[in-house]
Amino acid sequence: MANVAVVGAQWGDEGKGKIVDWLSVEADVVVRFQGGHNAGHTLVIDGATYKLALLPSGIVRPGKLSVVGNGVVVDPHFLVGEIERLREQGVEITPANFKIAENAPLILSLHRELDAHREEAAGGGAKIGTTKRGIGPAYEDKVGRRSIRLMDLAEPDTLDDKIARALAHHNPLRKGLGLPEIAPAMLREELLSVAPKVLPFMDAVWDLLDEQRRAGKRILFEGAQGVLLDVDHGTYPYVTSSNTVAASAASGSGLGPGAIGYVLGIAKAYTTRVGGGPFPTELHDAIGELIGDRGHEFGTNTGRRRRCGWFDAVLTRQAVKTSGINGIALTKLDILDGFDEIKICTHYMLDGKRVDRLPASQSAQARVTPVYESYPGWKETTSGARSWAELPAQAIKYVRRIEELIGAPVALLSTSPERDDTILVHNPFQD
Repeated sequence: MANVAVVGAQWGDEGKGKIVDWLSVEADVVVRFQGGHNAGHTLVIDGATYKLALLPSGIVRPGKLSVVGNGVVVDPHFLVGEIERLREQGVEITPANFKIAENAPLILSLHRELDAHREEAAGGGAKIGTTKRGIGPAYEDKVGRRSIRLMDLAEPDTLDDKIARALAHHNPLRKGLGLPEIAPAMLREELLSVAPKVLPFMDAVWDLLDEQRRAGKRILFEGAQGVLLDVDHGTYPYVTSSNTVAASAASGSGLGPGAIGYVLGIAKAYTTRVGGGPFPTELHDAIGELIGDRGHEFGTNTGRRRRCGWFDAVLTRQAVKTSGINGIALTKLDILDGFDEIKICTHYMLDGKRVDRLPASQSAQARVTPVYESYPGWKETTSGARSWAELPAQAIKYVRRIEELIGAPVALLSTSPERDDTILVHNPFQD
């Protein structure tokens, strides 16, 4: 039985929540390993809708252990609110079924303020498209070795020194930006007020997961955002602040890379992204609008409308390579029902030359133009299909061509938000 890492193979919003929930039935442990509460997952289970941002998707399944790893930046006040909202929906969340890494960095109010100030002050072309939730500044503090981490809340006597170290950086920065300085006592109160509510969930996650692995438990690693938003391998600087590739499932949880047996990439049957940055196949016409409307392409947590375009095989193939993706879960095929013509981007042209990857250069990314293959659409519906036999022939041809172009097989095919509307080709846990 293989442990499975699930990553977005595009710019996020690919439908990871449903796929993780679908897989979590066979998993014993579900682990978030990077990102923060800028990641939105929507789960539809037995007619009930759950909207998650920080908690792992497995939390809604009884009998599963859900874990937030050290690679995640945690807003403790947001976390408490999310726990309370889910409890109101009847979800049980206790220290027995939910753990947070003791060394997880915390997102503070000063991070949120700095994030929002930078984005609002940036000129049009300089806007990154951040969610303004403090994720980037919190990661900056982590690598700057001035983070306040979850374990620090358990040692209030040592907190003043850590607060002083953080404010020695932030207060001069805030002063230069025209923001009021923060009093140490205010930050201390912010932290201590939430400490009793989050500390019961604290654990040495790396050790706990090693025990689970050695006991033969099946672990599902749940990524946030998408591979194309990776801070190293994405469309920099229009990226998130963490490594979203599958390799960070190991570093973000405290397990070695050998603990990951199968990497499942999630990709929509078309392409979307939120915020600024290059998007070679973006459609600025009625078709793009129609895809967005039919696909309900609005951010789970932000409500922002997503940009939409045709499937980009170049980018997904790149994601397959940088994350070592073994198989793809293709989602939202049903959104393409009824189109007369459907297109797939097979390669780009850059300054008159063919290129088969997205260049790392920001200026080159802005200059690439997509080259498409066109396919006849299908008039029949794929919504709710649960076997290949229920799919129109043209839809099957479309899926097969995607497999050829990206260099990875389709392991699962999702045909609606409902959990059971899934065609299983290969069970990742059986790899």
